[in-house]
Parts: sequence; structure tokens; C-alpha cells
Amino acid sequence: MASPSAHAAVWRLTSDLDEFHSRAAAFLHSAPALHTALLSVTDMLRTRGLHVYGKEDPLFGIRADGDGAVSGAFVWTPPHLPTLSPLADADAHAIAAAADELAEVLADAGLAPAGVAAESATAAAFSAAWQRRTHATPVVHYAQRLYRLGTLTPPVPAPAGGARVATGGDRALLVLWHGEFHEAIGEKPAMDAGAWADARLAYGGVTLWEAPDGTPVAMAGNTRRVAGQVRIAPVYTPAHLRGRGYAGAVTAAVSGAAVAAGADEVLLFTDLDNPTSNALYQRLGFRPVRDFTQYSFT
Repeated sequence: MASPSAHAAVWRLTSDLDEFHSRAAAFLHSAPALHTALLSVTDMLRTRGLHVYGKEDPLFGIRADGDGAVSGAFVWTPPHLPTLSPLADADAHAIAAAADELAEVLADAGLAPAGVAAESATAAAFSAAWQRRTHATPVVHYAQRLYRLGTLTPPVPAPAGGARVATGGDRALLVLWHGEFHEAIGEKPAMDAGAWADARLAYGGVTLWEAPDGTPVAMAGNTRRVAGQVRIAPVYTPAHLRGRGYAGAVTAAVSGAAVAAGADEVLLFTDLDNPTSNALYQRLGFRPVRDFTQYSFT
């Protein structure tokens, strides 16, 4: 009989995307909503190249026992924060133990993340573990709520105009609005604006709402469908055009299109400090799934 330690879960680090995908895919697909960020990032790396998010090589982590059963994973695309899967459901002790193990593995490898992004309990546990090991101070940087679409309820009345999928002729506008969006939320973009626009245009990943005269007035992006889930991001309306219902209309349009195309789940994240967007998406039929938190380590 094998000893208990032979089956204890341990973290393994790898820079091999194919290895990570082969070992972690079933785990990530088992809960597509909770793993939406890891799924979309690894999909982008597989389709657009390992350095689409930056010049440094990505790093991946898998927590698995001796039988190969995976219970945790992370994707880290420097200079961005590592994105960590929920480590356990409703078990604070298991979360803390897995977080301690990961902190030890990273520290022993001489790695120093600038923070972490994860489901809130997991993010808090890893931040506490990292503080104990390195004496860094974790600070909440960004709090989000993940929503899943229930029954889509488009706004009535809808604003004048209609939706269309962005094409190559819209590239300059997408680049401009990508920059304005991230400036408005005060967040550094994960990708260069041009690279982001090209990646989205390659699969029809941005929908525009146009005024009756054909002028684009808002946009909603969507990830590619992976493991049955599609995530809406970003949603942006220029400041001088807000308050006219364009964001709700374009979000409803892209959400309906995703469902019509076969998506099992349509997801989106909101800023918990923005009551306007949280109320809007709930009116459209989105329902809360779980809260997520980004921590910075100082």
C-alpha cells in the first residue's frame, strides 16, 4: 500500500504551455465559470503566441496528487499578476494549506509575484501565506464580482440604432477605445492595444452599437468560446455618450449572439465599487456567481 505522502497534492511549476494544457484542461473545464480567466488567457496564448501579454515567458502551476488528480492551477504572464484558480470550496483549512504550499514553492524558486488575482477567499489565503513567508504587505487593489447570464432581458425601449460586429475598418477606433477604457478604470491593460484589437478582430470578438447615422457609440467585447463559456469584456461607452442606454444595448446584443452561437454560459466581471454597472447587468439578466479580488504586494 502506498504511503499517504505518495498521494499528497503538490505544486509543480512549468513553462511548457502544452504540458499545462494536457494536465490541467480537465480540471479547468470542470468549472468553466470559476476558471474563466485561466481559460481565456491560456486560449489566447495558444492562438496568439506565448508573448502576446508581454516579453517575459509565462509560468504555469499545477497542484496534483500522486494519481494525477488536479486540485489547483495558476497562469502567470509577467509583468501581470498571476491568476490563481479557487483552491477549494467552502473549506478554509484546505485553502490555507494549498496557499501555504504554493507560497513555499514560489519563494523557494526565487520568484516574487507583485500580487495575485483569484476568487476572494483564495486570494486572501495566498496573500496571507505570502506575507508570512516574505513579510510583504498585501493590499486590496481591485474587487470584482463574477456574473453569469440567466434569462437575457434586453433593455426596453432600446436606444436608436443597432449592433454590428466590428471589422478591420474599425481597428483604429478599437485601439482608441481600448486605451480610453483602461484609462477610465485606472487599470494597466493586459495587452498592447493594437495586439488586442487584432486578436479580437480575428474571431469577431467586438460588437459595436451604432447610432442611426452609422456612428459607433459603444462597444462590447467577448472572449472566444472555451469550455462552453464566453466572457463579455470590455464594455465601453465614451464619456460624452453615456447615460443613453448604449452600454446595456450592446451588452444585450453580444450576450444574445453568444447564446445563439451555442455558449453554455455567458459571463462578465464588474467592479464592485461601481453600483451603476452592477445594477445594469442584473437588469439584463446576469446573476452573481462569486467575488474575486486582486491584491498587490508591497
